[in-house]
Amino acid sequence: MRFTAAMILVLFTSQAFTWGADGLQPENKPNILFLLTDDQAVDTIRAMGNSEIQTPNFDRLVAAGTTFTHCYNMGSWSPAVCIASRSMLLTGRSVWRAQSIYETGEQERQAGRWWPAYLKAAGYRTYMTGKWHLKASSEKSFDVVRHVRPGMPKDTSEGYNRPQAGKPDLWSPSDVKFGGFWEGGKHWSEIVADDTVDYLKQAASEVAPFFMYVAFNAPHDPRQSPREFVEMYPPGNVSSLVNFLPEYPFKDLIGCEPTLRDEKLAPFPRTADAIRVHRAEYYAIVSHLDRQIGRILDALNESVKAKNTWIFFTSDHGLAVGRHGLVGKQNLYEHSIRVPFVAVGPKVPAAEKIDLPIYMQDVMPTVLELAGIPKPDHVEFHSLLPLIEKRQAKSSYDGIYGAYLQLQRMVEADGYKLIVYPKANRLRLYHVEADPFEMMDLAEDPQFSPRIIKLAKMLRRVQKETGDPLSLVGVLPEK
Repeated sequence: MRFTAAMILVLFTSQAFTWGADGLQPENKPNILFLLTDDQAVDTIRAMGNSEIQTPNFDRLVAAGTTFTHCYNMGSWSPAVCIASRSMLLTGRSVWRAQSIYETGEQERQAGRWWPAYLKAAGYRTYMTGKWHLKASSEKSFDVVRHVRPGMPKDTSEGYNRPQAGKPDLWSPSDVKFGGFWEGGKHWSEIVADDTVDYLKQAASEVAPFFMYVAFNAPHDPRQSPREFVEMYPPGNVSSLVNFLPEYPFKDLIGCEPTLRDEKLAPFPRTADAIRVHRAEYYAIVSHLDRQIGRILDALNESVKAKNTWIFFTSDHGLAVGRHGLVGKQNLYEHSIRVPFVAVGPKVPAAEKIDLPIYMQDVMPTVLELAGIPKPDHVEFHSLLPLIEKRQAKSSYDGIYGAYLQLQRMVEADGYKLIVYPKANRLRLYHVEADPFEMMDLAEDPQFSPRIIKLAKMLRRVQKETGDPLSLVGVLPEK
């Protein structure tokens, strides 16, 4: 049986409170610490295979919990992919249904069809700090709110179209004069960590369990961090990308043209040296972010509520930073649609990895299940607890669907990915299991025609299930 928001509000109007090891709180309800970053690709954590980056605190999370290695964002109706990702996260709806109610997000909050609203109704004390980027009121969504930030820090012209060979680079990621993450005098990542550490101290004296929505803007551009972290990554020490391209051949037909803000960050055509600079700055801001994560984990470990707290860490989407000749996230390659996802909590297997495909928005119904809240009718994503607790051996999804505007579609299943570019009338097929960097397009090879037909059928089905308005007639094979 599914429950409506109104039914759930009634169910939780009177909660039983009992004394436990962690203080007075609703019976059997764990605390939830949700750590969300922005633009963090799956390959930015040392414990997940990147030996060039220093991330000791993200590594702590990986060692302490279960990592889902194939976590995806479903896509976006906007060049600001984070808007769609977070809309899906807060509403539980798939991408096109989330779009249909994006402008009326405040009505969703008021109706209780909203992630923190369900937790409030279940007796949780809710906290928020950092990036929001949604239409609904952040202040009214949570009980305690500080330092609500926009989609990205304010940028400057010096941060674009750089570095150029033979010309001085006027940008410095550690110079506070460029504002951005430095606006206000203290790096935004440090402020989010400050807030969270203080929230944990507050929550220790609260009778209710807590839900903390901790949303960093990092490592989104402008990729700024203190000099200490910039100096950790000399560009000359950053390896060349195996899937580097000077330009992506279909960029103008898939919405990644040179006028797109993200793509303007680096010069056209791309050069290996310029991309090393961008990746070095990306690594630096991730390492600075990692230190803030460490401060939060240390504060939690000191809290009396630590033993009954679940931690979920993920990001809203990934980022190319030079792969395939792209810099932004407005594409359907693994580097831009896959993100880290780690769950840590009581009885969660430590240092375990699950390779089954999930969506990052699955965290919402997972937390609802932990809180004892019946899954609402409108939530299309699935709880991960059956996988974590080994009650379920297969993914809830037989394939992963992705979309960007009306210009790109994809489906990935059984180790293969089909990408569709309708405006270019082009298909791309990758055997991602054997070709993880997606360098060999198999779409023109006749022996893979049956695979394309199978994936095309799946894509049409998922389009129908998600309310996708794009017709691919004439682009996808009919049989």
